[in-house]
Order: sequence, then structure tokens, then C-alpha cells
Amino acid sequence: MDLLLHGYAVNRPTWFYLSTILILAVYFRFNRWWSLRNLDLLLILSASPGLVFLHESVPQLHRLGYGWLYVISCLFLVRLLIDPLLQRRPYLGQNMNTQGLGFLCLAVFAFIMTQAVTETLPMSSHQTVQKAGQLLSRTATEPEKPDDQGLSPGPAAPLLAAPVGLVFEDLAARILAILAHAAVIVGLWFVGRNLFADASLGLGMATLYLLLPCTAYNVGEFNHVLPTALIVWAFVAYRKPVVSGILLGLACGTMYFPILLLPMWAAFYGRKGAWRFAMALVLVAAVLTASLALTSADPDSFFRKTLGSIDLAVLAFHGGENTIGFWREADYLSVYRIPIMVAYAVMLVMMSIWPRRRSVETLLAQSCAVIVGTQLWFTQQGGVYLLWYLPIMLMIVFRPRLMQVSFPEDSETLPDVGANSRAGAQAGIGARGKNIQVFR
Repeated sequence: MDLLLHGYAVNRPTWFYLSTILILAVYFRFNRWWSLRNLDLLLILSASPGLVFLHESVPQLHRLGYGWLYVISCLFLVRLLIDPLLQRRPYLGQNMNTQGLGFLCLAVFAFIMTQAVTETLPMSSHQTVQKAGQLLSRTATEPEKPDDQGLSPGPAAPLLAAPVGLVFEDLAARILAILAHAAVIVGLWFVGRNLFADASLGLGMATLYLLLPCTAYNVGEFNHVLPTALIVWAFVAYRKPVVSGILLGLACGTMYFPILLLPMWAAFYGRKGAWRFAMALVLVAAVLTASLALTSADPDSFFRKTLGSIDLAVLAFHGGENTIGFWREADYLSVYRIPIMVAYAVMLVMMSIWPRRRSVETLLAQSCAVIVGTQLWFTQQGGVYLLWYLPIMLMIVFRPRLMQVSFPEDSETLPDVGANSRAGAQAGIGARGKNIQVFR
């Protein structure tokens, strides 16, 4: 911020305190203390102290931070697993009108993006831009080491970043970070407008996403925001299996965790839509492979571009001596990671086959639970990657009842709410009358 306000700076603890006060003032329902919205809001805010501990200079606080985030991830997972049992979804708006919320959203976006421009970006964002330049120049790349968070970008991230790198060059990494966050907030607005039938809910989700400390702390993490943005837009286009398949296919090419969502999405589309969804995934894989082949100087370069970014040590049962996070190899606790991975696999299988008929609210909860579950067994800084699932978590917190909103070709005929204008106003008719959402 020195370019705009010389000598002005906000450290992490100060940002945590200020943003928490502002979030509570705008979103906390003081007239309904024990509402589900308030409990969800406090649960999401409770993750921020763990991130603050990780950036302190005292090593003991680092261990406290990883343990804190691990416990919060467990609470998130419990909340998501019981989400189908929470039948009442009362309408709870924000403590601010739409015009004021829109101004706040734009102001916070400008503040956060200024931070992305002025501060030093993480190594992972620069790696993506560097790989994008190597793709354009058709030069061979050496197998990369994991970045400062133990992960390397997948082959799709450099391909998507290549046009931006070609135009903006030195500013590419910062522009990519801004575009990724912009894609998330615009996608959240469209989810509120089209899926939830209330644009103010979309604006509320987008503003809260920007206000949360974890967004400001990781504003430059393009590689961690990009797959989440693609998943959010897949929910926007959930009625079109081909479009959602393309978006999820690109997300799978940027990071490993979206691959775990594919069985549930295929089950959501059923027999009539799953084959189109699968064909879209195959098409994306073919296009990515062809693009890498065309931008490779020789077969060895092609192999390095496609498989060189995969770090098998990170995904293995043992993280190695350089493991950073809750599951450190030197700690006796690491032996309990295998049963947790087995339990996670069982949960993944159960979610893939049950329930047989799925609505969008089921798909939301299960998708978020799968992503949160990866934080419980991932060796490198598990629990830290809140941006993987934060936008989806906000969609679950703000959503109305969506039991009757499913894939159109597999769903029964929706009731005619237009016959009764009062009932239609209370239920809420989605974009072009396609969706029905009920707050009760």
C-alpha cells in the first residue's frame, strides 16, 4: 500500500481484528443469536487465528497453528456431513442494503487487489508464469520442486496463464491473481442470482469472501484460487453437463483435488447426462494433451511438461523429512494418517453411490465435504488451503432450500408456482422461472 498511502500498512493480526468486526456488523443476526447463519459465520471466522499463528516467528506457534487449522477442518467436515439434516433454512439477509453492500464489495476488492499489486507474490504464482513462458517458447523444462506450500501447478494452469503472460509480461502473475479472485466473486454473484433466485445473496457471498482474512492473507495464490473459481462456475452452469464437464476438467488440470469430485458430479447427472459430462472431460484432456504436444520441442520436453509437476512424495503415504504441517514425519501422530485416509476413501465411495437422487444442495454439501476431507490427510500443510473450498462453503451457508433443484432431464416436473403469485413470491422463482428456492 506504500504506493498509495506512504507508510501505511496493516499486518495480519490487525486485519483479522478489523475484518472480524466489520463482518459481524454486516452479517451477524443480532436478533437471532442461535441461528444457523450465526453459527456458520463464527465457524468460518474461527479458522483465521490459525493462519495468523503460522506467520509468527515463534516455532511453537506454528505447531499451534497447524493443530488449530486441523481441528477447524474437522468441524467444517462435521458441519457439511450434517447439512442434509438441517431442514429449516430461514431467510436471513445482511444488516446492510444492497447499494451499501455493493459499495463495500467494490471498495474491499480494490483494497485487496492493490495488495496483490504491491506486495511480494508467492513462488507458486511466479512458477506458473514461468511455465507459461516456456510453453510459448517451446523450451524444455526441468522437473520442478514443490513451491513454498508443497505443491506445483498442474499442466492446465500454465496453458490458461499463457495469454495473460504474453500480454502483460512482468505483471502477469499479479494480473492472474486479480482475475482469479474476480472470477470467484462474479461466479458467486451469478450463483445467487440464477441458482438462489436472489442477487443480493450473491452479492453478500462475494463481499464476505473478500472480507474474510484468509482471502487477504493468500491474495496472490493464483494456483489455489483458479481451480475453485472453475468449480464455482461449474455450479453456475450445472444444467449443462458439457459446460460443467469442461470447467471441472480444467480444474482437474490445475490441481489434484477436483479429480475427487468427478464421481459425485457424474452421479448427479445420472444416466442421461453423465455420458455428456464424461465426454467433456475427455475432450478437455485431449485438448490439454494436444496443446502440450504442440508447444513441446521434443518428446522429452512433452513428458516433463505433463508429468514433471507431479510430486509423488507429497501424495504418498509418507511425506518425507521435509513435511511441513500437522502430519510431520518425525511426530508419532503421523502413524494415524493411514486410518484417516481409509475413512476418507470410504466416505468418498459412499458419497458416490448415495443418495440415488441428488439435488443441487446435496451436490454442494458433498463437493465441499470432499475438498475439506483432503485437508485431514494431506501431508504438506494440510488445513491451510482454505481457498480450495471457501467459496463453496459460503454457497452452503447462504443457500435456501434446493431440494427440488436437480439436473432437469432426471428431475420430475416442477410445481407450477406461477399459479399463485403469493406462493411464488414466498418461494422465490429462479432465473427465467427455472428454479424454485424456498426459505423456511
